[in-house]
Amino acid sequence: MTSAQTDTAPTQGHAATDVLSVDAMGGDQGPATVVAGLSKFLGDESSARAILHGPKAELEALVAKNGIGNRVTIHDATEVVKMTDKPSHVLRNGKKTSMWSAIEAVRERQAAVAVSCGNTGGLMAMSMLRLRKAEGVNRPAIACLWPSRNPSGFNVMLDAGADIRADQDDLLTYALMGASYARNGLDIARPRVGLLNVGTEEHKGRAELKVAHELIGNAAVIGDFEYVGFVEGGDLPSNKVDVIVTDGFTGNVALKTGEGTATLISELLRGALTKTPWSAMGALLARGSLNSLRKRIDPRRVNGGVFLGLNQTVIKSHGSADATGVAAALHLAYRLAQSGFSDKLAARVASAASLAQDAGQENETDSLNTKTGK
Repeated sequence: MTSAQTDTAPTQGHAATDVLSVDAMGGDQGPATVVAGLSKFLGDESSARAILHGPKAELEALVAKNGIGNRVTIHDATEVVKMTDKPSHVLRNGKKTSMWSAIEAVRERQAAVAVSCGNTGGLMAMSMLRLRKAEGVNRPAIACLWPSRNPSGFNVMLDAGADIRADQDDLLTYALMGASYARNGLDIARPRVGLLNVGTEEHKGRAELKVAHELIGNAAVIGDFEYVGFVEGGDLPSNKVDVIVTDGFTGNVALKTGEGTATLISELLRGALTKTPWSAMGALLARGSLNSLRKRIDPRRVNGGVFLGLNQTVIKSHGSADATGVAAALHLAYRLAQSGFSDKLAARVASAASLAQDAGQENETDSLNTKTGK
């Protein structure tokens, strides 16, 4: 461990599944917002504890102000990963940062899940270095929640930007990881998985998508999910699928487009409702319905991208998250910790690796037979 710590009594003696490791630094709004979000979370979860990472003196004052000192251990970390730092710089110079300390606590099994609002590239690089990729995973993925018409209110989409590339084996792994996340994070017993494409017809799409289409379909029984085939961009918020699988480039563009569109609609609606006295009166009469809509599409409710494919779980909170958003990310982290998500995911990934290897051998055999005329 590279960072010193204060009295360990608040987390000592508690199972790691009850403890979250929280990077207090790196968010746009500073550690006060992170601690306020942690306080909101702890108020809802009586058994939860947290290890908070950052400058000791500053955090002690914030923890005392929020009255959570009996449930939080502070690990002193004097440096911060900046949003502008490149991953290579973070790996070379990040050992004294709060982000490194937060990941290290999970690596040493002091906590079950690490949560950070900091630099995404730095967090992924550091997580891969310290926690390592799970066996059978070539490229980890970031899974995000997408508001949808499903009973849960959300769909899972991955990869949301961990890696811009993904071949057919990666997409198969994403499908199994996404199904496991939907099962443990959204309580969907048998998730429906779709592969994002430019159309639903089987002849459309790149070559690797067509191969992935077959691999994912064959893995449905082992992965305990239902494969619905190709889906399109318009299906992202639909109720025909629970998990959408795609590469990181496409997923990140889709995510940022969705966020930008939601912001535009919100601004246009606000402008329309305040344009005239009559429209303002109508908005007042419809206040209850408008508040329900606002809560339904509030991006703070879906804050928290889960890094899938590592040996342990890391969650990236939006850098601009307020206390409500931070609390949402912590609730998600705690739910995954309680479900034993990391171990379950590792089992699914192992089966995916075996299946992909078998499928590759079958393809090589078929190709050889074709060439030899067998």
